[in-house]
Order: sequence, then structure tokens, then C-alpha cells
Amino acid sequence: MFKKCVGAGRANEGLRADWQQQLAYVKKECGFKYIRFHGLLCDDMGVYKEDTKGNPIYNYMYIDALFDFLHSIDIKPFVEFGFMPNALASGDNTIFWWKGNVTPPKDYNKWKDLISNLTQHWTDKYGEEEVKTWYFEVWNEPNLSPWFWTGTMEEYFKLYEYTVRGVKSVNSDYRVGGPATAGAAWEDELIEFCETNDVAIDFISTHSYGVKQGYLDEFGQMGTVLDRNPMSVSQDILQSRKEIDNSAKPHLELHYTEWSASYTPADPIHDSYHEAAFVLQKIKQSEDAVNSMSYWVFTDIFEEAGPRFKPFHGGFGMLNTQGINKPVFYSYQFLNKLRHTELANKDEMSWITKDKEGNISALIWDFTITHPGDSVINQIYYCLSPLINWTNL
Repeated sequence: MFKKCVGAGRANEGLRADWQQQLAYVKKECGFKYIRFHGLLCDDMGVYKEDTKGNPIYNYMYIDALFDFLHSIDIKPFVEFGFMPNALASGDNTIFWWKGNVTPPKDYNKWKDLISNLTQHWTDKYGEEEVKTWYFEVWNEPNLSPWFWTGTMEEYFKLYEYTVRGVKSVNSDYRVGGPATAGAAWEDELIEFCETNDVAIDFISTHSYGVKQGYLDEFGQMGTVLDRNPMSVSQDILQSRKEIDNSAKPHLELHYTEWSASYTPADPIHDSYHEAAFVLQKIKQSEDAVNSMSYWVFTDIFEEAGPRFKPFHGGFGMLNTQGINKPVFYSYQFLNKLRHTELANKDEMSWITKDKEGNISALIWDFTITHPGDSVINQIYYCLSPLINWTNL
């Protein structure tokens, strides 16, 4: 589950040579099977426009270039359908430097037709047996209105239903899910909606971060504080599994398609050795409850707040912009080196594994929460010398 999926910023960044080089390296060293990113349908991917009579014009040239590269390094797409092409949007609200449109479609049937046409294109290009192995996720964090979605929960469910119809019209075995929410929201509600309205759902997806407040801080100016709760993130995952188990659809897969210590790409904890132990601890606490935990993200080539110019600026990545390994990279590299069979082990900060020949590998860490609490924000604490004695301050 720890290497099933990893995140990236947006689709258009995946057309860059340095992004591709870094992903190939991370794939080789860490073994990730899938990748998820925003912006697949945004205008910078050139996917959709309309002629003077309002008829759709589809163009998948950039998507093909990106997906062909992913195929070439044996990594599959965990497809996030979003955001809204401007020609199909009902409004002009956008998010991020690259202006992803976050409004509902002006015509839900045209949205469904786009999803159906694109899914058929993938089927023609890669074959239905390959596309059956993909995941299709509807939107990103629609509960954070108006930042990621200007509509209501009910309007998101409508978008979900039309997206499902579009995908399943090509092949009923293709896997579609959501609600891709922040903070494990809307899970029960989406399952109930699908059960009541006979709408297909194949997995639940949501997100969690290990800080105490907020969900959107592109520049790190509000200040984040690491949650001292030793079960942060993992308690959300365990609760999500419990909700699924107690629902009308107890066999749904659970995918945390974003997670990290902090939700801002300007938090120095991401560049710190604390992040490496944090990641291992949360995976250990959650491994039996979740099908994947997609670390957000693999690289600091990430432009939600625009291009960054400092080598270490607190970005989400496992690698910095120049491709230098951060501490968290080694967590995933070491995990990937563990042997096939996990041995019974009651210790909370280690895995012990063996192979068929009886060779043993152990991965051991110490996750001690040193953050002093609300008195100091991450943007200060994780930039200070580790020699400071906080008890004297």
C-alpha cells in the first residue's frame, strides 16, 4: 500500500524533461505503481473547446504525450478528472497560479460526453485490459468551497454521477470513485447517495495532513503547526475504514490520494528529517486499513503558487527542484528494499521482513514529536538549529 501511488502537482508539469527524469528515478528507487495529479482537463492541456455552434472539439495530444511517457516507465495513471475546461465551465472562479477552473459544468451532458470520449480514446489507445487496471477519481477536494469547487455537495454528487455514466458507458468494469475530499469528509454521504440512486462506486478516496488547522495555504504565510496527536492522519484513515465497513458497501477499496505532514508547499517540515520518520510512523499505523497512501508529492517541480526559485523552500516533494533527495525520499527507498514477507512484530517503529531464503531485513526509526506546540509555527521551528533547548525558552 505504501508504494501503490504517489502524487504530483499538475498534468502540464509532467510534460517537462526534468519532471520526467525525476519521476523515472523515483519509480526506479521507490517502486511506485501509480501517479495522481491535478489539472488533466485544464486549458493548458488543450483538451476541450467548442466551435461557433457550441459543438465540442476534443484534443488529446498533450494527454497522450504524458500518458505515453508514464507507460514507458511502467507507471499507471490514477486519473483525477479535473478541473473544468473554460469552454465548458459555468463560471470563471479559478485556483492556483495556473488558474484551474473550479466551477460546475454549464452542461452536465457535455461533461459526460467529454469523459466518455476521453475514456474511449484511452481504451482504443491502450486496450481495455490495461484501462481496467486504472483508477478514475472525480475532482479534488470539493468540500473546500469555494476554493476547489464553487458548487454544493449535491452538485458534486451530480458531477460524480455524470462522470460515472461517462466512464461506465465505455466499460462497466472500469473503476470510478470519490469524493476526493479534504479531511475524510463526505464519505458516508457519497456511499448513501450511490446506494439510494443506484450509482456505481468502486472505491472511496480522501485526504489528510498532519497539521492542526486549515487546508489551503499556498505560500505558508498563515503558519502551520504540527499536530502533536500521535495518531494524526492515521486516525482519519482508521475512521474511514470503519465508516466503509459499517456502510451498505463494506467491500469498497480505500485510497488516501493525498497525505503528508503539512498541507502547504511552503512548510520547512517537508525538508526536515522529521518528515522521514513521520511518514514511516503513519504508514505503520495505517497499513492494515487502507489500499494506498499516495504521498503528496514526489517532486518540488510544483507550481500551485507559481515557480519557486530557492533549492529548499519547504516544498511537498521527495526531491527538490534540482533533483536532490530529501530525507523522506529515503523512507520510501528503504521501504522498497524490504523483503517480501513481513514478520510478526509488536514494535511500533519497525518492520522486520524476510525472503524465501530466510534473509532478514529490518527498517527501524524513531518518531519523537519534538515540536513544542502552538507557541511556535512550523515555518520557524523547522528552520532553527536542533541544538536549541526549548525547555529554557
